[in-house]
Amino acid sequence: MPGGRPCEYTQETADEICSQLAEGKSLRTVCKAESMPCVATVFGWMRKFPQFLKQYEISKAESADYLAEDTLDIADDGSNDWMASNDPENPGYRLNGEAIARSRLRVDTRKWIASKLKPKKYGEKLDIAHSGSIETISRESLIERLTGLYTTAASRVDGSRAEGV
Repeated sequence: MPGGRPCEYTQETADEICSQLAEGKSLRTVCKAESMPCVATVFGWMRKFPQFLKQYEISKAESADYLAEDTLDIADDGSNDWMASNDPENPGYRLNGEAIARSRLRVDTRKWIASKLKPKKYGEKLDIAHSGSIETISRESLIERLTGLYTTAASRVDGSRAEGV
C-alpha cells in the first residue's frame, strides 16, 4: 500500500523488527515507526509464519541480556543526581530525588523484564537442595506416632482446663 504501513511479510522487515527487539525496544515502540507494520500485523505474522515466531522468541530472549546490561549504564549515570538550588538563601546544589527514583524504577523494570524473559539466568535463585535424610516409616508406625501426639496434646488441653487457664 503506497504511503501506508507495510502489511506484507518480508524477511527484511522481520529482521529489522527482531533486531530492534533484541536491542531492548518494545514491540509497540518498534511499530510506532511509519516504516513498520502495526502491532496487530506483527502478531498475525507470528501466528502465520512459524520461522518468524522463532526469530521473535530468540530476539526477545536476547533483549533480556541487553536490558541487564542497560541497568549498569543507568545505575552508573549520576549526571542528574544533583541539581542547582534556586533558593537564594541556600545556594549550591541539592539532591534530585525525582531523578534518582526514576533511575531506580528504570533499573527495577529492566531487571523484572529480564527475569521473565530469561528466568534461568536473571530470575531469583531458590536453593531447594535437601541436605538431610528421609526416614521411611510404616503406616502402623505413623499411626502410632500420631496417636501419641494426639494423646499428649489432649492431656495438655485437659490439664489447662483443670487449672482454669
